[in-house]
Amino acid sequence: MKIAIQLYTIREHFSSQEEIVKAAKKLSGIGYKYVETAGTANLQTKQFKQIMDDAGLTVCSSHVGVDAILKEPELVIEQQLILDARTCNASWPGAETKDMEGIKKTAEKIAKAAEILKKNGLTLGYHNHGIEFARCNGKTWLEIIMETASPGILTAQIDTYWVQYGGGDPAYWISKYSQRLNSIHFKDMGMSEDNKQAMVPVGTGNLNWTKILTAARDSSAKYAIMEMDFSPLVPLWDAIKISFENMKNWGLETD
Repeated sequence: MKIAIQLYTIREHFSSQEEIVKAAKKLSGIGYKYVETAGTANLQTKQFKQIMDDAGLTVCSSHVGVDAILKEPELVIEQQLILDARTCNASWPGAETKDMEGIKKTAEKIAKAAEILKKNGLTLGYHNHGIEFARCNGKTWLEIIMETASPGILTAQIDTYWVQYGGGDPAYWISKYSQRLNSIHFKDMGMSEDNKQAMVPVGTGNLNWTKILTAARDSSAKYAIMEMDFSPLVPLWDAIKISFENMKNWGLETD
């Protein structure tokens, strides 16, 4: 698996084109070569792609909303082709009701979005947060989502932090969808001094990375994507560098 970073991590440094250029070069200087996008920071897609290219960063995938795919499929497909990213990952778009009927309807929406992309040579992956580990009729919402769409249509992007947050075992869920994974979000969970769960640099928290890495290496995931939604305990750029170094030392690929 190759090391990548989800650009949502540095969203606070994307307020202007100059800042984006500076941040992209900083990531490259740390050693990152692959990125996952979460929008293009109000820039034209071609502009954004050129900035990444100039910094030596390759877009490996994008985070795209299910509703955006359903409402404006042509636009989403065009953007992905410009970015040269054949994989999109989407998260929970919401449900009208939280019973089996409502969850199933949402799962069908996700499957439909995956089918649209598949017909156009792109792949959709489902990215979990914690809510998908709620249960309905004895099954987690994540299981319902993944069972509604066939393996050939919908892939998965397991997020280690949010699995743990939802009460699950990240290694178990990576193994469960082992051959349906396009990537894994590597996110660690630690504890603050005031007894609150916190995202911390990868490899410095309490997740069982020995088990996670074993499961990940046996999977179809091509990228280990570092992400921090927030970094309350360590300065952000320090956290980004520490995470990269730890992932590199674990033997994950940098090229």
